[in-house]
Amino acid sequence: MANNNNNQILVPQSRQNLNQMKYEIASELGFQNYNQIDKGSLPSRANGYVGGNITKRLVSLGEAALANSGGQVISATQSVNLETPQQ
Repeated sequence: MANNNNNQILVPQSRQNLNQMKYEIASELGFQNYNQIDKGSLPSRANGYVGGNITKRLVSLGEAALANSGGQVISATQSVNLETPQQ
């Protein structure tokens, strides 16, 4: 099966932390040895729970950073290119 994942990590140094978060969330959801499981053999709903909870946690971290930054986080994120819809 082809890997059609086109998600890019915008800050390459965060890759290890994002993977650690993924495994922690999977463990909290009851998936044992998630890092060794063939994700293609899991139902999309199971993988969706993991990804959805990663998103919720990242949004929560971002909100906390914004609340505590005094505007510094906003200027740091301006270097990130926005994706626009393809027509």
